[in-house]
Amino acid sequence: MLAILLIASVGVTTLFTSQDTGKERVTLTYVNWDSEVASTHVLKKVLEDQGFQVKLQEVDVGPMFAGVASGDADGTVAAWLPVQHRNYMEKYKGQVEDLGPNLKGTRLGLVVPRYVKANSVYDLKKDAAQFDHQIIGIEAGANMNKQTEKLIKDYDLDMELVESSSAAMASTLAKAVKEKKPIVVTGWQPHWKFARFQLKFLDDPKKEFGQSEEIHTIVSKDLKEKNPEAYQIMDRFHWTPGDMEEVMLMIQEGKEPEQAAAAWVEKNKDKVKKWTQ
Repeated sequence: MLAILLIASVGVTTLFTSQDTGKERVTLTYVNWDSEVASTHVLKKVLEDQGFQVKLQEVDVGPMFAGVASGDADGTVAAWLPVQHRNYMEKYKGQVEDLGPNLKGTRLGLVVPRYVKANSVYDLKKDAAQFDHQIIGIEAGANMNKQTEKLIKDYDLDMELVESSSAAMASTLAKAVKEKKPIVVTGWQPHWKFARFQLKFLDDPKKEFGQSEEIHTIVSKDLKEKNPEAYQIMDRFHWTPGDMEEVMLMIQEGKEPEQAAAAWVEKNKDKVKKWTQ
């Protein structure tokens, strides 16, 4: 009987502790890119430390924006603008709120190891055979793949885009670097691969990938009214490419995303305090 009472007591205590926070659950949606895994898990940790229950939804890009627009998700910190996700922002104009950039200084383009002689996209025309006439891309439907398809046409390259995934692209790159073989991939910064390997972007005179991008925080239209504290934290969330690459590299080296996020938050208390105070 005593054991039953103790169990019941613990259950009641847990129930009231959870309810006493008085805070809504926050749902964050993101795409399974190394950069967005890092940022989403850091924000999740910060929100949880403030007493929120946080649910993560890993989806493709289209459903990520649709979820925020419908209110099924409260927000995302994974919107690449003004180019990569422009079509989605136009599609859901008036249905989401853009809180502005949470990270500046990104870059996108074609990437090769530094030991490769090519320095420009034009150089790919000279000896496409050394790359097996292939450019290794990411997930089907990604805007970066569409830009690469257009690049191949505009530069009249004798190459084809091989769609894969972000993880498969990085794995293929790692294998090629280990064997010192030529390879060209679709790439972006920040990404852990730049900390792990000696890489370079190919010059792109036609600006097929545009200029530097920013990663924005997008939230549902009613979040500010429904959950003002979570809204404020998400509005203040901002870090640097170096911060993001630090978390990404910890994950790549074997830490779970939750562990890497917790380690970064512990190390950067002053920065986090600016988001939550």
